[in-house]
Amino acid sequence: MAKRQKIWVKSSQRQPKPRVPEPIKAQLEVKAGELVDSILKPLHVKPPREDEQFNYIVDIYSKWHLNYFYFCSKYACPGPNAISPYFDAEFARLHYVGNDRFNLAYMRHTGKWREIYTELSLDECLAAIRDEPHFLP
Repeated sequence: MAKRQKIWVKSSQRQPKPRVPEPIKAQLEVKAGELVDSILKPLHVKPPREDEQFNYIVDIYSKWHLNYFYFCSKYACPGPNAISPYFDAEFARLHYVGNDRFNLAYMRHTGKWREIYTELSLDECLAAIRDEPHFLP
């Protein structure tokens, strides 16, 4: 009996990524803006001390990039050796996966995203960002 030779073949059955519907984009922008303005900024954006030497948060905002929605913080660098006066850092990411559901990830200290929740509703994602320590700016 002859042995059949096996070969690897690239599969062309790739799932298309769902596009974010405009009503969901608009709803997310409004709710995220409320979360940022009412909770995140009052908790984390503080005026600097007079002798501040270390980076501190001056703003928190959100933005879209493709199917991802990011929560970002802007830091001031007051030290005399700073490369630039400010830098931005993303701390939470929502990835739209379809059917009004999102995967939620946080930025690790290694610079890699760590997805810890899958297929959450928008309200569940925002509650996790508000309440859980993974999503601190």
